[in-house]
Amino acid sequence: MIKDLAWLFGFMLRGTFRKRSSWMLYLGLPVVGVLTSVLLYSGTQSPPLRVAIVNEDGAARIAADTAAYVGGLREVQVQELGREEAKKEIASGSLDVALLLEPGFSAAAAAGHPQGIALESVKGASVTAYVKSMLDAYLSNVAAISRAADGDGAAFEAMYAAYRDGAFKLTAESARDTSVARSMSAQAIGFLILFMLMSAVNLSEMLLKSRENRTYLRILSSPVPAGTYVLANTLVNLSVMAVQIALALGVMRFGFGIDAGMPLAELGALLLLFGLVSVSLSLAIVAFSRSSAMASALSNFIITPSCLLAGCFFPASIMPETIRRIGDFMPQRWVLTSIDALQSGRYADIPLHIAVLLAFALVFFLAAAFKLGRSDDTRSFV
Repeated sequence: MIKDLAWLFGFMLRGTFRKRSSWMLYLGLPVVGVLTSVLLYSGTQSPPLRVAIVNEDGAARIAADTAAYVGGLREVQVQELGREEAKKEIASGSLDVALLLEPGFSAAAAAGHPQGIALESVKGASVTAYVKSMLDAYLSNVAAISRAADGDGAAFEAMYAAYRDGAFKLTAESARDTSVARSMSAQAIGFLILFMLMSAVNLSEMLLKSRENRTYLRILSSPVPAGTYVLANTLVNLSVMAVQIALALGVMRFGFGIDAGMPLAELGALLLLFGLVSVSLSLAIVAFSRSSAMASALSNFIITPSCLLAGCFFPASIMPETIRRIGDFMPQRWVLTSIDALQSGRYADIPLHIAVLLAFALVFFLAAAFKLGRSDDTRSFV
């Protein structure tokens, strides 16, 4: 049996990859899925805000401090320009915002009534809101110092110097934002799940095609059992999907540097378990189909809508509650939920998810075996 199984495995594998189109179908599409997810999320990170500072208040200290304060903001790039030059740069789109500090600004701020300051942009509040909110907070502190000094210039200078060089410092530490990488990896895995299901059905259709072209009958004329033929097809299916998983994860991690938020070995094991579900589903589809054309139509009716409901193409969190409940009956949802649980450290949820995926595989295998076993067609596989 082992010798027959090995021969059938090689025979089916050679037949599968004899055409160049098969290489693109089975090995190219997973890479295309990763590339598509990278392109979809490549523009989600906003570029820094480009600000021109037009300081017409000379060497006045508050004006200089205000310009320095804006230059120290996060995600802001500043450059000092003249008024006319700043207008030209904004009109051309080279700059986002111009901060105008007019003559007398520092004196007005020291008097507690900041005037002579303006923000100009052709993009509106969408780009000026951040700088405006930070400037309001800064100038409110200067106005509060002026009110506390109550017209005493020396007191104002002393309090302003203490505020400017205060002993209280804020120490900030940046945490790496992994949301974009996780969304990108989830999208890539969603596409991979779709391609795995499509590949599984295409490979299982070999059983129908071999019956249609009489290859199966010629093989059965030899001492090869029917079950060995189906087992060889299953092993070819699983082997191709294992290569797809390794290729997609390798390109995702080492080609584009996408961190999935979990060890690749754990992610690969989960996807390989889903590969078993894919094979069982494809065998069930083949078992209930009378021809390869019917199997293709049935797979199109099942695979794409189920992936859509499961959240392979976009996050399930944005779906209505009713749709989410329907998606819970899809095996794709459970593998995606398992991956999210591992990324979030909810390891206690994993045994239940694995049990559900194994139950899906068992149900599909039993359905396929039952249908094939009761077939009245003498050319059936089991």
